[in-house]
Amino acid sequence: MEQFILSGDYIELYKLLKASGRCDTGGAAKFAIANGHVTVDGEVEYRKGCKIRPGQKVELDGQMIEVN
Repeated sequence: MEQFILSGDYIELYKLLKASGRCDTGGAAKFAIANGHVTVDGEVEYRKGCKIRPGQKVELDGQMIEVN
């Protein structure tokens, strides 16, 4: 599980996937989200702009990111 440290109060889901290196581009992140490949705290998330806050866990293709 990878740890991702926030510099603000939240980060949008597609930006997190790009910033963490899970997706190469914002477009690839949006595509993965739209096709149901991303979960937030165990639930499939389809909103690309979903606000991710400290304590949440995001998973893409079996790779977990814990946000702090």
